[in-house]
Amino acid sequence: MAVIAPALLAANFARLLDALDVAKTAGATMIHVDVCDGHFAPGITVGQPVIERLRRATDLALDVHLLVERPERYVAEFAAAGADRIAIHAEATPQLHRALDLVRAAGAKAGIALNPATPVGWVADVLESVDFLTILSADPGAGRNPFLPQSVGKLQAVAQFRSERRWPLALQVEGDVGFDNLAEFIRAGADILVVGSAIFDNQDPVGRLTDLMNLASAVSETSRV
Repeated sequence: MAVIAPALLAANFARLLDALDVAKTAGATMIHVDVCDGHFAPGITVGQPVIERLRRATDLALDVHLLVERPERYVAEFAAAGADRIAIHAEATPQLHRALDLVRAAGAKAGIALNPATPVGWVADVLESVDFLTILSADPGAGRNPFLPQSVGKLQAVAQFRSERRWPLALQVEGDVGFDNLAEFIRAGADILVVGSAIFDNQDPVGRLTDLMNLASAVSETSRV
């Protein structure tokens, strides 16, 4: 079944523990944390100390997306702070292989994230050796950017590529994901869907997350038939 990973970037930063409770109550297994440095992506969000405190507060898997320049400088620190999965941007480092090796050496699952304008072919030679690939379906940054429909076809092409080569590569999608496009992404091959505003920008985030998880389950079941 496709996994919904609530994105803390859309939650109230003054009440992050409440956001963790939302995820736990609804039955989520993963929480997503965007780390923006204000250079690679607009806005400055959280750092290693926040990841460490989140780790102490929850047993949910921590999915950390590093939107930072030269991520190889920081991956070991984020893994030590408690990140279970770390995605680094291929566009952010000239040492992609080294950065991925550092993530693995630190004990976390290693992933590559790609901006909407970056073709998958740019990292085709590396995909066999990573745990997951994150396709951004909106431009990155600490704010809500509009969904880019072409990302569905991009995801579908990678899913076909993965199937042909029988790679155990998880496909993740992030960027203005919600009720309008969730089913389309799952049918295109998404295993993990990062959802923020569709959960936290309303009065009943537990209900919204539950509905999203139920929808993901139903679409996943029909997609297997």
